Amino acid sequence: MVLPNFNGRDLLKSYLPFTFEALENSGCTYEFLLVDDCSQDDSVEFVSQNYPQIRILKNEENRGFSFSCNRGIKESVNELVFLLNSDIKLSPEYFRGLFPYFSNPETFGVMGKILNRDGSKVEIGAKIPRRIGKYLKTDFQYLPFAESSTAPTLFLSGANALIDRKKLIELGGFDELFSPFYSEDLDLGIRAWRMGWKCYFHDQSHCYHLGSATMKTQIQKDWVKTVYFRNRMLFHAIHLETEDLRWWKAQTLLLDVLPKLLIGKTWIWKSFKALNALESGISQSRNKLRHQLQKKPGSRSLRQVLTEFDRLMVSQQIIWKS
Repeated sequence: MVLPNFNGRDLLKSYLPFTFEALENSGCTYEFLLVDDCSQDDSVEFVSQNYPQIRILKNEENRGFSFSCNRGIKESVNELVFLLNSDIKLSPEYFRGLFPYFSNPETFGVMGKILNRDGSKVEIGAKIPRRIGKYLKTDFQYLPFAESSTAPTLFLSGANALIDRKKLIELGGFDELFSPFYSEDLDLGIRAWRMGWKCYFHDQSHCYHLGSATMKTQIQKDWVKTVYFRNRMLFHAIHLETEDLRWWKAQTLLLDVLPKLLIGKTWIWKSFKALNALESGISQSRNKLRHQLQKKPGSRSLRQVLTEFDRLMVSQQIIWKS
């Protein structure tokens, strides 16, 4: 278990009891690592006093979600790593049905269904890719009609993902270029699919999402939007085939950046500029991934992943969710 934390004292107090209940009910041997990202509240003191069985790792400076998760992954010792956000409440039997997925050597990881706070709405189900020109949309999701142990998902939410640690280490964990947050789990899932592995969704496991704290100022809201759209563009810059990059950038400027600028959403230009500032890091991420794929039999391009995913979906009975 790896749980990144930043000023999450109240969340930890509310939800850690449910986490431990689910872990105990799983019947497995586990370790619990909490990676604190320079919290300014008394998170560390609270956990130390009330949960001495949790091993606490303290970052020397605030580094964001990807760095914190990667640190926990490297420090972990068990065959599987469960990544959990502090605002997630696990159901008592959350892990029931998840472990058998890993009898398949192609399994990268599996996640359960994420419901809203009162369980009245599905927030995150299995993800389906859809392409609009050169742009990959990932906000489509579905739920299986019937119980299924093989429902594929494009990626695993970093909020509640059970993952093969050996494969995580082979990939190098999350790409920290996506720091401080957003789209790092999409990037990780796509890299796993490109390596020939599979990500699954288990409909019978569920948890509850408290929801992000409301931003207090418009400046904060615009900053979050800037990071979000920068990282959506960053994902494409890393994974698109070389011959598609020029057309994707033109499409992004004409159909996304300029229309938003015309209606006063100036933060989108900041996203685009921030993407260009990461040119060196993007090149490093592309080269690293290329070298990993070259050494892996059965690796594939993004196009091949999307084709394979469509083929897998043919055999799935689905309920579409917007």
